[in-house]
Amino acid sequence: MSDVEAIEEAVQQLSSTELAKFRHWFAEFDAAAWDAQIETDAAAGKLDALSEKALSEYRSDKAREL
Repeated sequence: MSDVEAIEEAVQQLSSTELAKFRHWFAEFDAAAWDAQIETDAAAGKLDALSEKALSEYRSDKAREL
């Protein structure tokens, strides 16, 4: 059995209260991992082209209010 399968099986055994706690924990864990990846990509310059394109469109009045 793989680690993922073991985790899936364990999650299926959680009570509704435990599952709610797990969901909360996982949402925070996932958000922190996403934030770390964005910071890493930004520091490596991987987002530079996207930000330049956005600024260029803004400067040429191609942007719109959200």
